[in-house]
Amino acid sequence: MDLTHLNQRGLVLVGCGRMGGALLQGWLARGLAPGAVHVVDPNAPAWVAERGVSVNGALPADPAVLVLAVKPQMMGDVLAGLGGAAGTLVISVAAGVTLAAYGRAFPGAAVVRAMPNTPAAIGQGITAIVGNAQANAAALDLAQALMEAVGRVVRLEDESQMDAVTAVSGSGPAYVFHLIETLAAAGQAEGLPAELALDLARATVAGAGALAMAEGGDPARLREAVTSPAGTTAAGLSQLMDPETGLGPLMKRTVAAAAARGRELGQ
Repeated sequence: MDLTHLNQRGLVLVGCGRMGGALLQGWLARGLAPGAVHVVDPNAPAWVAERGVSVNGALPADPAVLVLAVKPQMMGDVLAGLGGAAGTLVISVAAGVTLAAYGRAFPGAAVVRAMPNTPAAIGQGITAIVGNAQANAAALDLAQALMEAVGRVVRLEDESQMDAVTAVSGSGPAYVFHLIETLAAAGQAEGLPAELALDLARATVAGAGALAMAEGGDPARLREAVTSPAGTTAAGLSQLMDPETGLGPLMKRTVAAAAARGRELGQ
């Protein structure tokens, strides 16, 4: 969706770190005028002002959208410093902070929680969104259009799903990066040079992910296609798929721990 319709009332972005910066670049590429954007961040990167975006200046009285892209631990202080937003769509990308908390800060405002992930930095993110009772179809469509600037968007049926989304796709890239680390280290332990092992691990994870996306369907089918009976892959999978010590139970514990932390942040 073209974002030029936001140019008249403008958009306020609080927080311009890695995620906020990725979003901003995506919006500008989709037609949002630099002069219509107002960034609030004492550590905003230099390129933001160089693009013509207002940084830490006077804010519009009635912006079309307010985007909160700060860490959840900072959200309380940020909300205390912001005024009302009855006619503004409020979008938050912070983990854990609930719609009810935003409702108390912005009574009557349409609020959408969004959970993108770090591949947004290269336009390959996936974001889940859910809105409060005031977020009508138009508000959700606008939130989706803004988040589509950095990748795919899915809509949740209920806010209760957000902690699981955060644990799977929000935190998930870190799990994959660690998989690359450990796969490379295992290759090095088997005698590969460190640089070669890392190159192989990175390319394998990237290629397998791309194939899974291209093929669609059940990834088990792709796994089975690679696995010859009594072959090398089967030998490796005998360890990885062990019901007690393998990846399955480990990943369940990993996601459960991340989801539990999300619920803690919400309290």
